[in-house]
Amino acid sequence: MKNRKFLMAANWKMNLSLDDARELLIAVKRTETNFNKVDVLIAPPFTALSLAYELLAETDILIAGQNMHWEEGGAFTGEISPLMLKEAGCTHVILGHSERRSLFYESSAIVNKKFGAAINAELTPIVCIGENLDEREEGKTFDIIKTQLNKSLDTICNQGKSHKKLILAYEPVWAIGTGKTATPAQAQEVHSFIRNWIMENIGNDAGQDIQILYGGSVKPDNVKELMTQPDIDGALIGGASLNADAFISIVHFYEN
Repeated sequence: MKNRKFLMAANWKMNLSLDDARELLIAVKRTETNFNKVDVLIAPPFTALSLAYELLAETDILIAGQNMHWEEGGAFTGEISPLMLKEAGCTHVILGHSERRSLFYESSAIVNKKFGAAINAELTPIVCIGENLDEREEGKTFDIIKTQLNKSLDTICNQGKSHKKLILAYEPVWAIGTGKTATPAQAQEVHSFIRNWIMENIGNDAGQDIQILYGGSVKPDNVKELMTQPDIDGALIGGASLNADAFISIVHFYEN
């Protein structure tokens, strides 16, 4: 029986004006959430990080960056460093999101460099992995997941870094923004594979401790069934996190 707390993480991507962000943050902030059952995290665009920190500083709601560079500073125009994220109030950072991998050609080796930098900066990385539709239809899901884990988490496997600051997110790429969702059984099958990989490569304690989120068109009407699966510990939520009622309903899945 798992004792990991659930985590509901809102990835706003490149959306919302500051006024809209303020309205959504206030709505989430005012909602009475049982933080003994679920943690809540908001990953706004960089331009809204200071606003999020201003509004959420006195709450238990966590803040994450959507991406970062692996260097602490320097001539990297358009990038943001781990220390800048910390200074802006972030405790977490999303790394290796499928859109970063597919649209911006980030390799797992790059994700690993960012992962190591996040750990060194005492940011909790949410490392994303997942297969696309062609890979799933060709029966390559587990090969792709294993390769991404091996290369994206090389630092933790080969350099003895602690697993205490690590969250994984399984994103079936074919289910992101498409309206399609992996069935709970499909999601659980991959999550179980990931947890077994953790136990084999990082350790049994890590296998029990590390949260594995599901990300792929999570909505109020499918979240509860997904969360009943033994190896699913929360969700990385995209489109539904931009609507206050939908996101709050997802966070409060335990009430229904």
